[in-house]
Amino acid sequence: MWRNKNVWILLAGEFIAGLGLWLGIIGNLEFMQEKIPSDFFKSLLLAAGLLAGIVVGPMAGRLTDQYSKKMVMLVSGFVRAVSVVFMLIAIQTGSVWWMLVFLVLLQISAAFYFPALQAAIPLVVEEKDLLQLNGVHMNVATISRIIGTAAAGILLVAIPLDAVYLLSMAAYVILFGMTWFLQFDENKKGNASKGNAQNQGFKDVFPIILKLPIVMMTLILTLIPLIFLGGFNLVVINISELQASSAIKGWIYTAEGIAFMSGAFLIKKINDKFSPYKILFSSSMLIGFSQLLLYFADLPVLTIIAFLLFGFSVGCFFPTAATIFQTRVPKEYHGRFFSFRNMMDRVFFQVVLLMTGFLLDAVGLQNMSVMFGVLSIVMTTIFFLKSRNLRATSEAEQNAS
Repeated sequence: MWRNKNVWILLAGEFIAGLGLWLGIIGNLEFMQEKIPSDFFKSLLLAAGLLAGIVVGPMAGRLTDQYSKKMVMLVSGFVRAVSVVFMLIAIQTGSVWWMLVFLVLLQISAAFYFPALQAAIPLVVEEKDLLQLNGVHMNVATISRIIGTAAAGILLVAIPLDAVYLLSMAAYVILFGMTWFLQFDENKKGNASKGNAQNQGFKDVFPIILKLPIVMMTLILTLIPLIFLGGFNLVVINISELQASSAIKGWIYTAEGIAFMSGAFLIKKINDKFSPYKILFSSSMLIGFSQLLLYFADLPVLTIIAFLLFGFSVGCFFPTAATIFQTRVPKEYHGRFFSFRNMMDRVFFQVVLLMTGFLLDAVGLQNMSVMFGVLSIVMTTIFFLKSRNLRATSEAEQNAS
């Protein structure tokens, strides 16, 4: 795997793009804290961008299956770089509306880029290397997030906000250039005719999902981490305000990032000892407990422990889920499936984002954390019991036959 130049291009591109992304995200938080006092209004602005990504989701999946995945990544990468221009206009004019244009274009480009990337990864390496590559790829993204957030914190003090966004744009331009060098055969490894996807959409993916219980269950379980991730940045801002500490934001991102890397690094060894089902359900349960711990968000030590627990859990969860999707879903449906999954995540993400903004204003961070933690644990328990019943029924049918 490590002799494959496509692997190095994907990893290097992810690192550089991640730096640009997190420079922009921290810049967004800075701009919103200055211009928008209400958490709910902040969530509305972020949700508007997500809505744009949801609207183009079906088209993104169809085009990813119909055309070259590399070309889809290139076009979406170009749009992402251009979108930063509108954020620069927002900073110069002080207008939140220009920031909205920036967020809409950014989310539209992401709606095309990430399904194409997920569909391309199985074409780059052999199936036996997928779990390892997914873990390493997510670790690289986490390293870039740690460095990006730390650099953004330093740069916001040293240089103007628009200069931070110029650096973000430069990272996107470098990613665009690196994508040109990707080379893989999209017609091998059972990748079916692109013509089949031309006039078809998500309706052709649903029967495939229903026929594969592990895919269906994993798809539902991916919603549980989103309960935490949906309002992650708003939660971090509130913890910072609750503890009257700007430094805690950096510590939270760093702790969660390092724990995520540890989980993604160890997932290959964990997978050798436990089934994907056990990994997914255990991780989901730990995510719920980490949310409950944030009832003590006024205590820095317990706050860091909560994010360490959460980071390790999702570090195990996401590579496992990604590998299940890439190996169990037929490759001719990958574009539409990953676009559907991306769209589903965005819808749920949007709901959680709006709910988080509302609850932070209405009941406060600590009460909201208990509510979300209980919800995560109850959902995991219900899905676990249903999963166990399904597997017991399946085994009984196999024995009877």
